[in-house]
Amino acid sequence: MKTLTTDELLNLLDANEDLHVIDVREDFEVEEGMIPGAVHIPLGSIPESTAQLDASKPYIVVCKGGVRSANACEYLAAQGFDVTNLEGGMLAYDGELEFK
Repeated sequence: MKTLTTDELLNLLDANEDLHVIDVREDFEVEEGMIPGAVHIPLGSIPESTAQLDASKPYIVVCKGGVRSANACEYLAAQGFDVTNLEGGMLAYDGELEFK
């Protein structure tokens, strides 16, 4: 499984890279803030949400600590998606937050 550190993610965000981030945390967790531009799809909704994802785009998957996003990455990779797990999740992320 491909992984990305939060420092690497922050560098990509600072460079205004066109990123596709999926946040698999629960609703109450994303209320604490999300990575700017991230799409919220709770882990339990991933299987029925694959139709809204574009298989030609790479995705970075994030959760609170990295375990749920790793599970989502395994599932999505098995479905043919190019996914990367954010190491340490939001606990390790200290960049800007977006509130929805």
